[in-house]
Amino acid sequence: MPVEASVFEEGHGRAITWTLRAKQAPEHIRETWSGTGWIVEVTAIGTRGDKPFKATHRFLTSLRTTPEALLQLVRDRWSIESWHWISDTQLHEDAHRYQGNGAGAMATLRTAALNLLRLAGFQSIRAACRP
Repeated sequence: MPVEASVFEEGHGRAITWTLRAKQAPEHIRETWSGTGWIVEVTAIGTRGDKPFKATHRFLTSLRTTPEALLQLVRDRWSIESWHWISDTQLHEDAHRYQGNGAGAMATLRTAALNLLRLAGFQSIRAACRP
């Protein structure tokens, strides 16, 4: 029997309903991927600005927790990934190959730059980086 959890989130020009559906992994999956307990689907449906969007992510997990806690873990993970996506696509973080302390120093400078742009009132880092 599938389990489900859902949460609505509004802010930063977005209105999103996150829905997690999970069911116990069948035997052939549990045999192939040892420890796997659940097949999970997370769907985000909503608007960004005035544009509708829908994103669906599917994965296997061995975590033994409630659907609500698992949904929160997924949302937390994507908030971290979205921050990295901004650093990479707008500041080309992954293209750099610094050695030694340079990597940490540049990461600190990029994070400071993004924070300063947000404090200056920019809602879009892309728009802030364009001439």
